[in-house]
Amino acid sequence: MSQRNKLKKFADILRFPNVYENFHPLHPHLQNGEQKELIMKGKWNEDHFKKEAKLCLELACGRGEYTLALGEKYTDTHFIGVDIKGARIWQGAKHALDKDLNNIAFLRTRIESISSFFEKGEVDEMWITFPDPFLRDSKENRRLTSHNFLNRYLNFLHPQNQIHLKTDSPELYEFTLESLGSYEKARIIEHYDDIYSLSELPNPDLVFQTYYERKHLADKKTIKYVRFELDLE
Repeated sequence: MSQRNKLKKFADILRFPNVYENFHPLHPHLQNGEQKELIMKGKWNEDHFKKEAKLCLELACGRGEYTLALGEKYTDTHFIGVDIKGARIWQGAKHALDKDLNNIAFLRTRIESISSFFEKGEVDEMWITFPDPFLRDSKENRRLTSHNFLNRYLNFLHPQNQIHLKTDSPELYEFTLESLGSYEKARIIEHYDDIYSLSELPNPDLVFQTYYERKHLADKKTIKYVRFELDLE
């Protein structure tokens, strides 16, 4: 992508009404469209979506392909794709605007800051789709299923929560099982190291494939899935 094209997309998302951006990681304010800085923590349903509904996040959403697919399927649920890459978010946000998918929004921020933007109990479900596996041992704490991030999720998940991980990385898959197994508040519901070797998909929503999943499958990689919950009691 040319620098000029990238800069145009950054300018576009500053005006998109379905994109919220955080420019200061230690500051909980968000910017949206032509509005002034906003505090959205605890107010997503009321202030953005304008009605109460279940709220689902996709972390490391990239182009927002899973957010879009789920949002089109479950129109009575609200979805927010979260990523730091503005040019990628542009694609998902523009598609949602073009299709009038009013139950979809995007949040541009570092996921390390995620708990600054959601209130306790506000998020019902999360998808983590093909995140960076951070293969160097020195970066294990940056993996989105590490204790480091599980602790953050406790700050905003609903007591009846579901978290889904979809990855092609055997290292991240094994790490996730070990991380959840040693985390007192985690309970693994199901896990599979090759979902397409099964007679049927364990979750119908696994049928959606992102650009990266299609690429991994073309490279003969297997797709792994873990579903778990965190105990907030």
